[in-house]
Amino acid sequence: MKKFLKISAVILFMSFIMTPVNGQWKKLAKKDLNAWEQLNGTAPFILEKGVVVGTTVLNSPNSFLCTKEKYGDFILEFDTWFDPQMNSGVQFRSESKPDYQNGRVHGYQVELDPSERAWSGGIYDEARRGWLYSLDKNPEGKKALKVGEWNHYRIEATGSSIRTWVNGIPCADLVDAMTPSGFIALQVHSIGKDESKVGLQVKWKKIRIMTTNLEKYRTPYSPLIPQVSFLDNTLTEREKAEGWKLLFDGKTSNRWMNARTKAFPANGWEIKDGVLSVNPATKKTGGGGDIVTVDKYSNFELIVDFMYDTGGNGGIKYFVDTEIDNGAIASIGCEYQILDDRNHPDAKAGINGNRTLAGLYDLITPKNKRDNGADKWNRAIIKVNGNKVQHWLNDNLTVEYERSTPAWRELVATSKFKNSPGFGEVKEGRILLQDHGDVVSFKNIKIKEIK
Repeated sequence: MKKFLKISAVILFMSFIMTPVNGQWKKLAKKDLNAWEQLNGTAPFILEKGVVVGTTVLNSPNSFLCTKEKYGDFILEFDTWFDPQMNSGVQFRSESKPDYQNGRVHGYQVELDPSERAWSGGIYDEARRGWLYSLDKNPEGKKALKVGEWNHYRIEATGSSIRTWVNGIPCADLVDAMTPSGFIALQVHSIGKDESKVGLQVKWKKIRIMTTNLEKYRTPYSPLIPQVSFLDNTLTEREKAEGWKLLFDGKTSNRWMNARTKAFPANGWEIKDGVLSVNPATKKTGGGGDIVTVDKYSNFELIVDFMYDTGGNGGIKYFVDTEIDNGAIASIGCEYQILDDRNHPDAKAGINGNRTLAGLYDLITPKNKRDNGADKWNRAIIKVNGNKVQHWLNDNLTVEYERSTPAWRELVATSKFKNSPGFGEVKEGRILLQDHGDVVSFKNIKIKEIK
């Protein structure tokens, strides 16, 4: 803790001495709001003595006050106050297009969150991929917001790097290249039909942006908080330094093989446009099948971006032993379930939803689930440290358990794996991508072994 505060103090001091002169900054809200336009909702925005005030109204979708100008690389700062009963956000590199959900505003949003969750400064992908960077992995960042007071935000977006600070505390370190530029927008969140929340306010002041000489004035990089990258099949320099390795390079199948034949399938799987997919349309008799990693793993953190078709069913398995019983049960292992819960009947099978997306298949029901839905990318994270295991979906922890305990064995004894001796208790195993006969796609598959 003391080390973190010392480093933060250094960063804050460096930021102070490098603060640009006023001529480098452009004020975004001056005497009026002529440089802005309102999209989507009907919540009113007014400018009072340099303060933009947004107020909640009934029966309106999210309301956005958007800059008419678009910005790519920039440093953005603003002060904000918002009623503790509501959350809000500020969009950046965002868009509104007639052919995308009828003009719905979408893109990156820095969060304003007064709840106990405390994700202020996190990055949400509005109307697209959901949470990209929550603060569950950044406990110091969760303490940055002063609920019910004015708070200072800073966003630095340069190339694929997006970093945020709240009151000088680093909150998010995201690497993503989906949208290189777009407008900035102030959000008043929808309250639906909740009359008790009519008239709640969110305020912004001292909104300013810098678009030149960014290398001179951006905060020097330091790995103070976890970095999250969504670059397609590419490792950042920091990921390389931390020991991450790609299990799929977007072009070849070198690190994968059929679970039984030990060769990559000649058909039934395809690699196209940087995506590895189960494709039943290409499967011939005897083709396809589950694929596993060439290497075995014990303690690790695995990241996989996946997408399922409507009604799709698949899975990511781990602790898979392809040699046991001469390969007779080569595809048995603990499974991070991939399923279209809305349209596949398996979602209602099992016990209390223990066969649904992001759960431990047939064993543990997932919680806190945020599913982006069919035909959209989701991110799975599986963390294994000794016998302790976690499942994450779109930066939300959904499953946590400990294997090789009496409670674990009792759980297995009531599942479909009750006749698999020692299920889930091998010290190391392969990682498996399941061919369940449906179209399921994967990319950005990377792993870091924990020593």
